[in-house]
Amino acid sequence: MSDPTSIPVALVRGPIVASVRSINNEATPSVAFAYLSAKVRSHGYPVTVVDGIAGGLGRFQPLPDYPGYQITGLGLDEIVARIPGNTRVIGISAMFSGEWPVMRDLIGKIRARFPEALLIGGGEHITALTEYSLRDCPALDVCVRGEGEATLVAVLDAFRTGGSMAGIAGVAVLDAAGTYVCGEGVPRVRDIDSLPWPTWEEGYLERFWQIGKSYGIHTDRDMPIMASRGCPYRCTFCSNAQMWTTRYILRDPDDLLAEIESYVARYNITSLQFYDLTAITKKRWTVEFCRKLMARGIKLKWSLPSGTRSEALDEETLALLKDTGCTYLVYAPESGSPRTLERIKKKIDIKQFTQSVMTAKRVGLVLRTNLIIGFPGETRWDVLRTVVFGLGLAARGVDEVSINIFSAYPGTEIFKELLDAGKIVLDDAYFLRLTSLNSDYTAFNPLTFNERMGPRELATYRLFFMLANYALGYLLYPSRILRTIRNLRAETGASTVLEHRLKDLLRRRAQG
Repeated sequence: MSDPTSIPVALVRGPIVASVRSINNEATPSVAFAYLSAKVRSHGYPVTVVDGIAGGLGRFQPLPDYPGYQITGLGLDEIVARIPGNTRVIGISAMFSGEWPVMRDLIGKIRARFPEALLIGGGEHITALTEYSLRDCPALDVCVRGEGEATLVAVLDAFRTGGSMAGIAGVAVLDAAGTYVCGEGVPRVRDIDSLPWPTWEEGYLERFWQIGKSYGIHTDRDMPIMASRGCPYRCTFCSNAQMWTTRYILRDPDDLLAEIESYVARYNITSLQFYDLTAITKKRWTVEFCRKLMARGIKLKWSLPSGTRSEALDEETLALLKDTGCTYLVYAPESGSPRTLERIKKKIDIKQFTQSVMTAKRVGLVLRTNLIIGFPGETRWDVLRTVVFGLGLAARGVDEVSINIFSAYPGTEIFKELLDAGKIVLDDAYFLRLTSLNSDYTAFNPLTFNERMGPRELATYRLFFMLANYALGYLLYPSRILRTIRNLRAETGASTVLEHRLKDLLRRRAQG
């Protein structure tokens, strides 16, 4: 049995892939790799992280093989060149299906340089389309499905000892005969407090801070953090149930606070950005966390940019969020049509939701709400109700009300319905059209699956609503104009995603 130190491991993240006119594909630190590298190192394996995004922040390069698309970050050959020559196991994150053709090319290049290495794929795309990924990318040896820490260590141990990987839960391979073999289930880490805290490579976070990149709104030194894993809901447009199951696990507040205190001491952070799928679902945990945050004297800004549920956000909870430094809160109602909400299994009450939003504005939080139009089966009346609902939120003070076109993402219930009906064909054209579906607002032929409204019509609704939302907000609340001007002139800081993106645009123009 070989020693773990004899198995050098590299974790590889590809660049961002987007259309050349995309304006909303933001570079963010990789929490997944920080957790994975910490777990693998705790078992004695040496790890190198090669992050194609962090290594080339602010660099845009065309993709000759895919006209109309570009990458942000390092080129594929540059990424491969950064993998240490003695690496024996290489884990590649394939997170977004829209980037799959480029990720497949990257994996092929890695295989060419490391013909004897074990290549492992993981992430949302791999979990959603595991067998397809193995067959479409013969360079891959193994796929890890779902939450990766424990499963990746099990694969490394099997590789080190010469054991079989075919029977490991959450692991998929093609056997010698080309038969797809997948270990049962998608295993979950039940005691998440037992996981090592994320390991951040020296100077890694500083790269993002220096160039002003972050997940939500920006401060000087934004720290990625996770308070929970999974989501208990079953929305039909979300891949959570396949990637994470519906088991929702919250961390112990004291362990989370100890991690935060360690970042204050080590990095002098100014803000926390919670990367959770659904950050707040239980009022009791939220209240306990906020009160302990104040009791420990931790004074930071923090934001919830992923979206959260209104059920747990009553006046007491929202006031605590504000008092503890929460500066930006995202709600995700998805639709203003009761019929659509029922169809997509989004279990919210619109009246209760609106009450929570208005309370959040009253206590002084900056808010964003996310809406979606163009679901299969939606009518124009459903879309109109959503648009009117969104404009009403903007008129009542919500700072940003975004509207996106439904994206048929692999791993979702609606995707399976469309695939089974023959309305989706898995090929490069499908994947690439996913990648900038809701970040290129100039595209009037987006990928859509609504039977009544075509791509141009839905794109027109989206553009109209986006412009109307911001125009209404600035006209009714002119103090925002001064706030935006002030934030654009400041070296760091933004109050909304719009301000953050405008600062990105100004920075790119200044750099030529």
